[in-house]
Amino acid sequence: MGNTPSYIQFQPTQFEPGQFVRLPAAPDWGIGQVQSAIGGMVTVNFDHAGKQVININVARLIHADPAPDML
Repeated sequence: MGNTPSYIQFQPTQFEPGQFVRLPAAPDWGIGQVQSAIGGMVTVNFDHAGKQVININVARLIHADPAPDML
């Protein structure tokens, strides 16, 4: 079938475990800390929403400074 590879190649994301992020679409979730990032899926532990898996191809995460009590 042409040059279509028979495997999925994961691209590195701009998010790494330990980084702090916000989800602008859900500001009430607070600041979150990245737990893992594989392909377009980023697992984040948010202050007020707990563990969430975010598809960054659909929702935009932005880097954030940690809250003083998180340091």
